[in-house]
Amino acid sequence: MKRNPTADSLSTWPMPNRDHIQGPIDAPMMLVEYGDYECPYCGEAYPVVKEIQKRMGNLVCFAFRNFPLVNAHPHAQHAAEAAEAAAAQGHFWEMHDLLYENQQALEDDDIVGYASAMHLDANRLQREISTGTHAARIREDFRSGARHDVNGTPTFFVNGVRYDGETDVEELLAALTGKAALRTP
Repeated sequence: MKRNPTADSLSTWPMPNRDHIQGPIDAPMMLVEYGDYECPYCGEAYPVVKEIQKRMGNLVCFAFRNFPLVNAHPHAQHAAEAAEAAAAQGHFWEMHDLLYENQQALEDDDIVGYASAMHLDANRLQREISTGTHAARIREDFRSGARHDVNGTPTFFVNGVRYDGETDVEELLAALTGKAALRTP
């Protein structure tokens, strides 16, 4: 499989030392998601990705990028900033999961409560959200998505190629493993 993750500042491949990644960077299958923590469709996709990771283990590398649709989701930007602030304290994935598991409670007070429950420095997290410390990182993710024709969430890239199929376990697995072309409608 040919990979060229340096083709632009953020390609459709997971970027080591930049992206939030689960799984080995040299895994044979790659899944990149542009997501919005307040998007109900992303909320539906969250357990799908978890199931794929469970089934595929170290055969898949998953990367998440922020794509907050602030016009439709008023809490999306602060939720993304909370995830990045948690990442600065070494706990991106824990916050990522809490945000998706609690999509109906994304007020700033809720988010600070999650940070406290995770034993993070909640004051620091709150300060970083209020000052926009991580806004540039989120803009970079968003612009990368826009360059790759992302216009809604979730948007997935499977092995470097935009995936426009159904967001369910079997369909995504088929695309990841290359069996999608072998399937008949």
